[in-house]
Amino acid sequence: MLIDYHTHHARCGHAVGELEDYVKQGIAIGLDQIGLSDHMPLLHVDPATYYPEMAMPMAELDNYVEECFELKAKYSGQIDVRIGLEGDYIEGWERQIEAIVNRYPWDYVIGSVHFLGEWDITDFRQTAGWEGRNPLQVYEQYYDAIQKAAATGFYDYIGHIDVVKRFGFKPSEDVTELERAALDTVKRHDLAIELNASGLRTPCEEMFPSRRMLTYAREIGLPLTIGSDAHQPERLGQYLDQARALLKELGFTELATFRQRQREMIRF
Repeated sequence: MLIDYHTHHARCGHAVGELEDYVKQGIAIGLDQIGLSDHMPLLHVDPATYYPEMAMPMAELDNYVEECFELKAKYSGQIDVRIGLEGDYIEGWERQIEAIVNRYPWDYVIGSVHFLGEWDITDFRQTAGWEGRNPLQVYEQYYDAIQKAAATGFYDYIGHIDVVKRFGFKPSEDVTELERAALDTVKRHDLAIELNASGLRTPCEEMFPSRRMLTYAREIGLPLTIGSDAHQPERLGQYLDQARALLKELGFTELATFRQRQREMIRF
């Protein structure tokens, strides 16, 4: 069973290719399931004055969902299209996030933390935000947001749970306890996490999460899915062979899939 649950397309502004391009590529590379999971529209910053090309406009959200369902029907029998959303967690904006999550019949919603306030820690244009900050305090704030996201009940799994390391900024202090507290909270709220292979093409040169976090996730029995976080059709499935090999090495035997907000475990 080959799956890829984390993809983006042209509507978000920083990816290329139409949704159908990803579905066709999924068929071409032999995926059994493809998850379409573009970014939730920006809520807490003004898209007109913030950094451009961050997320799909709110006016496109209906169109996105409608197109996902059209493709699901069109390619039924060739590939199983699962309809998702990468839903940012932004503290203080829970009511607005919940409204979007509840408005549509998603198969799954990814809970991801990109923003600490108005600073997107995953945006290459905003790495200057690290200047003058204590990296440990940033990590503490980030993992606190992860725990709050897990507690909301809005999400089905947490995306790239240690993406705070993306650009290689790390505290000198040991952050194992911060990582474990986040994973424990995800487990307590019966969510899954993803192994997001895209970290291999970022400055940190490591998947999200790290081997250390995966090992602990395995110890506590945390369900897990995988995704390439593809922003180009040709990157669909990229590095997922390495991801599956690592999971097997660590003793994982199943992956989480999602249908109508219900988790289904499959062997891989």
